[in-house]
Amino acid sequence: MKQIKTIDAVGHVLCHDITQIIKDEKKDVAFRKGHVIKEEDIPIFLSVGKEHIYIWEKQEGMLHENEAAQILYEICKNKYMKPTDVKEGKIEIVADADGLFKLDNKRLYEINSLGDMMIASRHGNTSVKKGDKLAGTRIIPLVIEESKMKEAEAIGAGRPIMEIVPFKHKKAGIVTTGSEVFHGRIRDTFGPVVMDKFKEFDTEILGQKIVDDNMDDITAAVISFIEDGADVVACTGGMSVDPDDRTPGAIKNTGAEIVTYGAPVLPGAMLLVAYYDYKGKKVPVIGLPGCVMYAKRTIFDLILPRIMADDMLTKSDIDKLGQGGLCLSCKVCTYPNCGFGKGV
Repeated sequence: MKQIKTIDAVGHVLCHDITQIIKDEKKDVAFRKGHVIKEEDIPIFLSVGKEHIYIWEKQEGMLHENEAAQILYEICKNKYMKPTDVKEGKIEIVADADGLFKLDNKRLYEINSLGDMMIASRHGNTSVKKGDKLAGTRIIPLVIEESKMKEAEAIGAGRPIMEIVPFKHKKAGIVTTGSEVFHGRIRDTFGPVVMDKFKEFDTEILGQKIVDDNMDDITAAVISFIEDGADVVACTGGMSVDPDDRTPGAIKNTGAEIVTYGAPVLPGAMLLVAYYDYKGKKVPVIGLPGCVMYAKRTIFDLILPRIMADDMLTKSDIDKLGQGGLCLSCKVCTYPNCGFGKGV
């Protein structure tokens, strides 16, 4: 780069974007890199405080901010993503499909730890819609050593650090337990809530089976839905440690592999996650705690996007939800634009 006085810059090529901010009116690029400066441009440069202009002089082994931002984008990019045009040395990454956003936290940290560069992203394991912003990439200085960007590329290792897993069409069955509902003493209000949650995604509800607090009946209802083609079965009711609550034992008796009974999340501590192997297909069977019936957002909202993207849940996945696992029950719920479920 070469620094010259702005009043002497006519005819020279600008080497970086110049931003103009006018309160309550605009914040945008006034002049882009590569602009040939004209006489009428000089007052605008001076109005944004630019009494000197940097003229780009290409040096061997150094990269301009725009070139570096492109390298960082290449490290991130994957299917179902697209970049914005480079602006002020920054490229933003936008979702090109609805799905589950996955992020390699470890490699993201390693790249940001190199210094002089940054990738800022949304949280992983969250739902995104087409057009949502996923991340932004740029370097901090105007130019950077090419060797440093090669370090970032080495961390990327040709494997994108971000992914969008499109949601799948699912068939869901709902098993509702409880003698009070089975015998008609009270109206079921749990099933409709669960149906509404599923309908936030591309889901076909196969039906709802209401059974008594009988372990064999609950087990049979779960298996029946799976044999009828259910991709996921949600069980409501009977999930506490009360002796009359038989749902956890009934799910276990199906032969499903229990991933966890319990989660470090409030509301939602009594969650059960299991997978039933049906003809080589792992069908999630979820025991939902009572809070799902009345709380706006719960553990179910945190795991459902992963289920809808066929992203297998492990006990470690559930354990990690402890940090950020406390819903603050805000008067005006802004989920998912809040910290609930977004720990590590």
